[in-house]
Amino acid sequence: MFEELSGQSNINAIKDSSRDTTNITRMINRFGDRYKILCGVDTLAFESLLLGANGWVAGLVCAFPNETVAIYRLIMANRIPEARKIFRWFLPLLELDIHPKLVQYIKLAESVTGLGTEWVRPPRLPLKGEERQRILSIIKEGIANRPELPRI
Repeated sequence: MFEELSGQSNINAIKDSSRDTTNITRMINRFGDRYKILCGVDTLAFESLLLGANGWVAGLVCAFPNETVAIYRLIMANRIPEARKIFRWFLPLLELDIHPKLVQYIKLAESVTGLGTEWVRPPRLPLKGEERQRILSIIKEGIANRPELPRI
């Protein structure tokens, strides 16, 4: 399919959400730099960028933009240990993006960080009860342990 699309000048990038990071290498081996490759799974962003992905279509960036950008820039600058430290802190939050209620989870994180609201459009429903408390605790723990970001 990507071979057929390669002649279309208006198709420039591929978002890979397959969860198979070897596809990044396969695409680069087959097409070189014809396509920009974007990681589409937050929990695989670190590995994907190391393997040659050009970017990351991030979900939690809406609530944690500075940390998301720091990981990207540090990896691009080959400052891997610094990026890894931030990514390890970020992983419990990034896992909110791989759940069927990812929209509600991310919106709650945006609300807690002051960068958005918790409101979701139907058919999605607001989080309630124990589930909401559990997600809030993940978000609040992340905020409480937020790493100091290095200059990049």
